[in-house]
Amino acid sequence: MQKFLVSIILLIFFVGSVSVIHSQVKDNKPDNNTDLLSGVCILYPTEGSETSGIVKFIQTSEGMKIVAEVRGLTPGKHGFHIHEFGDCSRLDGKSAGGHFNPDDKKHGAPDGSERHIGDLGNLVAGEDGKAHYEWTDSHISFTGPNSIIGRAIIVHAGEDDLTSQPTGNAGARLACGVIGLAKQ
Repeated sequence: MQKFLVSIILLIFFVGSVSVIHSQVKDNKPDNNTDLLSGVCILYPTEGSETSGIVKFIQTSEGMKIVAEVRGLTPGKHGFHIHEFGDCSRLDGKSAGGHFNPDDKKHGAPDGSERHIGDLGNLVAGEDGKAHYEWTDSHISFTGPNSIIGRAIIVHAGEDDLTSQPTGNAGARLACGVIGLAKQ
């Protein structure tokens, strides 16, 4: 019940924040009070999970640097994706929809030529259940058709095999969070 209430509060906060975000991003340019060079996503456990963490996004000249710290995982690989909707209201995380795929491509590896924009591969957790992830992606952005603002990050229970369609066969959703703007 407590997780449900937290999810509802976060959803209300997110809905209120969407209008602020839209007022700050006009013509793909930040207003004078907003620095669009970074974003953040706080990951919360889905029902029955203990997985949580933080994902940071930093725009660099090489692309979008993604740095994630996730805990509460079983040792091994776990699918890690940007999903199409910024909705974590269902206890199983399925309200986030499928992988973010504005170009209608097949699922693949983050460094593959054929991939969803949201395909970020796998987190690798150690024996302590913690995973650190770093990747610089040239496809995602804070503006335009590949904008990740307001979309969800999902951490999956299993390994993304990087080939099975349409999701990489990564299994249940362990954690969900919505990507928002961050002040540097």
